[in-house]
Amino acid sequence: MSQSSPATKRPLTLRDVSEASGVSEMTVSRVLRNRGDVSAETRVKVQEAAKRLGYVPNKIAGALASQRVNLVAVIIPSLSNMVFPEVLTGISDVLDDTPLQPVVGVTNYLPEKEEEVLFEMLSWRPSGVIIAGLEHSDASRAMMENAGIPIVEIMDVDGEPIDAMVGISHRRAGRKMAQAIIKAGYKRIGFMGTKMPLDHRARKRFEGFTEALAKAGLEVADQEFYSGGSALLKGREMTEAMLERTPDLDFLYYSNDMIGAGGLLYCLEKGIKVPKHIGLAGFNGVELLDGLPRKLASMGSERREIGKLAAQIIARRAQGEDPSPEDRVELTPKLKLGDTLKRKKRRD
Repeated sequence: MSQSSPATKRPLTLRDVSEASGVSEMTVSRVLRNRGDVSAETRVKVQEAAKRLGYVPNKIAGALASQRVNLVAVIIPSLSNMVFPEVLTGISDVLDDTPLQPVVGVTNYLPEKEEEVLFEMLSWRPSGVIIAGLEHSDASRAMMENAGIPIVEIMDVDGEPIDAMVGISHRRAGRKMAQAIIKAGYKRIGFMGTKMPLDHRARKRFEGFTEALAKAGLEVADQEFYSGGSALLKGREMTEAMLERTPDLDFLYYSNDMIGAGGLLYCLEKGIKVPKHIGLAGFNGVELLDGLPRKLASMGSERREIGKLAAQIIARRAQGEDPSPEDRVELTPKLKLGDTLKRKKRRD
């Protein structure tokens, strides 16, 4: 990455909120601590100013008020998605050798939940934040920009980070998978994925995928999206529905391996020959699925390495190192053809 990271900003104070809201620091303190007799109008004025600035009150009192605690806030969208436990393992592998301790918050892909988690975690003045994704609400972005600590956004590099970032290009990953499918000779392609736009990384993969298809004169012939529930079961259900609806499809691309595994099990159960009659591919390269009757074509998301590199950035910066252009890291996902994507250039 060619751009340099911004210098760490001065943490916001009560005085900043006081000046922005036009009321005294004492009144600001009362409002933010939810104490004292303050009019509803003044309370709203202070709260709006604090949110606009990204101010988070400091819950560390007395002698510790000017210090940081040895906590690293790790904010992820899901624990049920098998990707993120591996990210956490990578983070722990590095932080275990430091005084720093990760503390995890989960957002369920909801911007408003991310705001709540960030606000609570930043109020304890952690030594750094590792957070999934580059897309955030204005309030979340303001809190991170003014936290005065290292912020590492992970999993994605398709955008401009607040400070540091470690991840892969999901648009490039989508294009690479589409190119492999086209090269194998498939033409009637269906897509199944998570509900978008809340899952920004899945959305970017889909954008890259459809862009590459368009360059080859192809388009997605059918598509379906899901939210919640068992991924394996959803994969089976969506595959059945799509093949009944569009029986001439010759390839199914899934936004993650778990729904792809459900689709593979359905095809095998119904005697559909994979990859001769229909090809399949997912995303994430989940090792747990290596025990399936056929190995699903996929692309690894480098999740454990992402966790390690993000934690290394936090650890270095916690020791006083300055921000560096090298704190913006793009990894290259590896395409694995498995047993569900043909290895020939043209179909008969």
